[in-house]
Amino acid sequence: MTCQAEIRIYVACLATYNNGILHGRWIDACQDDDDIRGEIAAMLAASPIAGAEEYAIHDHEGFEGASVSEYAGIDEVTELLAYFGDLDDARTAMEDHYAGVYRSVADVAEELTGETTEIPDNLRFYIDCERMARDLVVNDMLVIELSFEEVHVFWSH
Repeated sequence: MTCQAEIRIYVACLATYNNGILHGRWIDACQDDDDIRGEIAAMLAASPIAGAEEYAIHDHEGFEGASVSEYAGIDEVTELLAYFGDLDDARTAMEDHYAGVYRSVADVAEELTGETTEIPDNLRFYIDCERMARDLVVNDMLVIELSFEEVHVFWSH
């Protein structure tokens, strides 16, 4: 995957971090997942703490306002760029189609229903937001889960 702008993550070694030492590396997020994992492995191998295995994303640049969780998986970090194919399309999605960050897609469905429909109190218990969420994902949105109870929602139209 190629990017027209710099999109990167700063990955830190947790073994050194927990011992008061800063050790990490800025990594180009436009690479494929295996190349990113390779750079992380090289950074961990160069750690001043022998046998370092754990890492966290401590910073990021170029993601146009989307937050990247400290413990996001590499697959999740690259998913937005891979989905849209190039940075211009991803930037358009961020600027024009980004709906926000939610705990779940069911929360999106519940909010959307509340904003667009007057539901009598005696019928509220019959609304199935989980099922509505599944339909939204199939038909109307891209959802990227970056961490537990953190989903970023993009409208597909």
